[in-house]
Amino acid sequence: MSKPTLEGNNKDIELLVAPPVVLIVEDETLIRMNVTDELAEHGFEVIEASNAQEALLILSETDAINVIFTDVDMPGAMDGLMLADQVRDRWPSVRIIVTSGKHFVLPEHMPDDSRFFSKPYAVTAIAGAMREMAL
Repeated sequence: MSKPTLEGNNKDIELLVAPPVVLIVEDETLIRMNVTDELAEHGFEVIEASNAQEALLILSETDAINVIFTDVDMPGAMDGLMLADQVRDRWPSVRIIVTSGKHFVLPEHMPDDSRFFSKPYAVTAIAGAMREMAL
């Protein structure tokens, strides 16, 4: 947690600023670990899920998540686009970023106000979008 200070009346006042919390939903372990590490280096608190069902369980257990970052293609009955729709319906305050290396997803096929990034992506671009969306 970062601790910026404000100076006022010759006293330093410490403010606690919580980092944005991101849920990464990616079935490819190495990709998930890489993006998790890089986003943590960018100051995010990162939670990982390997599929949509696991992501829904995590979301149902905490209200701390600001943004989900989900791959489209995942094993199981629910892909990333179906997950995005569920998240928008059940947790409308959670922002959504969708990614894929196999598909280009048009905005009309995603929930309103969500974003799409093709793989390979620059994590700095993802981090910037997440910060903007989490505000």
